[in-house]
Amino acid sequence: MNKRIVSFFFLLLFTGSIYAAIGITDLRTEQLKNPAGIDVRQPRLSWRIESDEQNVIQTAYHILVASSPELLEQGKGDIWDSGKIESDASQWITYQGKTLKCNAPYYWKVKIDTNKGATNWSVPAFWITGLFNEADWQGQWIGLDRAAPGDSETRWSRLAARYLRKEFAVKKSVKRATVHIAGMGLYELFINGQRIGNQVLAPAPTDYRKTILYNTYDVTSLLQTENAIGVTLGNGRFYTMRQNYKPYKIPTFGYPKLRLNLIVEYADGSKETIATNTSWKLTTEGPIRSNNEYDGEEYDARKELGAWTQTGYDDKNWMPAQRVSIPSGTLRAQMMPGMKVTETLKPVSIKKLGNKYILDIGQNMAGWVRFRIKGQAGDSIRLRFAESLQDNGELYTRNFRDARSTDVYVVSGRETKDATWAPRFIYHGFRYVEVSGYPNAKAEDFVAEVVEDEMEHIGTFNCSDETLNKIIRNAFWGIRSNYKGMPVDCPQRNERQPWLGDRTMGCWGESMLFDNYAMYTKW
Repeated sequence: MNKRIVSFFFLLLFTGSIYAAIGITDLRTEQLKNPAGIDVRQPRLSWRIESDEQNVIQTAYHILVASSPELLEQGKGDIWDSGKIESDASQWITYQGKTLKCNAPYYWKVKIDTNKGATNWSVPAFWITGLFNEADWQGQWIGLDRAAPGDSETRWSRLAARYLRKEFAVKKSVKRATVHIAGMGLYELFINGQRIGNQVLAPAPTDYRKTILYNTYDVTSLLQTENAIGVTLGNGRFYTMRQNYKPYKIPTFGYPKLRLNLIVEYADGSKETIATNTSWKLTTEGPIRSNNEYDGEEYDARKELGAWTQTGYDDKNWMPAQRVSIPSGTLRAQMMPGMKVTETLKPVSIKKLGNKYILDIGQNMAGWVRFRIKGQAGDSIRLRFAESLQDNGELYTRNFRDARSTDVYVVSGRETKDATWAPRFIYHGFRYVEVSGYPNAKAEDFVAEVVEDEMEHIGTFNCSDETLNKIIRNAFWGIRSNYKGMPVDCPQRNERQPWLGDRTMGCWGESMLFDNYAMYTKW
């Protein structure tokens, strides 16, 4: 019997579990690109037997968990050595070792006995603990608990993005640096000019009265002697932009706010935490002038802030960040991968219609359009979105109700030749795009970026009946378009709600096509 062991590893984010797949035929390992912080003290471990033999049944397992990869390689489970356990259980094995520390990595492996023989040790995998409770966090919630000049709060509110920054020095050799960030409603994080993570529209939405999600990133390689942190806060579902409009359906939870802990562990064993407080600086005078899920994003490139995410930036005109109201929800690690751009689509056609253009992406989808910037300083490029067209070729938007679904980019005149733009804190459901204020538009100037929750597409269907094939294809696109950190009912109009009834049965069919366990368990 071939006793080599296959191990691929990822976090069962919805349960705080660890998952390793064990096979007897090959050797490989996978890790999440952005491992989440596990915020439970007894995560659950799982593995899967993979073999080219029939009727392979586990009879026992042995788990080792170590505080370092070196100890694990030596076969020393200083955190947990389960010993040989006679059992056929291979899923959700509750961790029974020493008390886990917050903000720490743990390395583990497993070997099993089967009725066909024993395996070797699996390839090592790991998990990272986050911050378990409020006592583990430092610093304050910061932001600006009011509208800024130029904002308006109506049924179609306008609220500019908030930009926050902090510089700090590192004077000793860094062993590890980990950032934990809760940016409400949405955030983008930068360290020394580099955007952190590949998530978009992060963190995933919740009922903020009950839960506030945070994300965890390893940023060790980015730190230098002098450092700068920059965070852009969008509105998201936290500040919904529909003031006093059906509040039972579209509630507002407050103004955007930030809590961040950057924990720096030094080679000499000491630690330092860079936390949010009133020493941070804030401005609302950046280029994102408005952003909301229903109406779109407005970006004025003339107000770009320059190298504000890097050291040495002159922020003397920025205001001190305010200590703001504390959200009522409990801070918890986001136990799901989150949303990202998973595919790009090129327009299948572009047609001139009067003084504007109509793009056809060829597929009803959810996401946004990225375009090459053209025009003179002060020109406004406007993109308006729809799922279908009228008989005269114009967009049909009656089904959007009062959602304006429009993005605006104001040209600065300083853009480079190949500069592109896409919104950061919104998404649209669409197939067609009306483009105005854009000189000499060509199809190659635009690309649609599909946004969905990151999950494996696990099922396909194809048969000789093309009607059935199209039904499955339409279902596939409809389902993925509505995966937005929760399963919404529609990605285009002014609703976009996760109605319980729609999914009570729908989730089963969806799971034939998508590995959607993490999103549904979070929801």
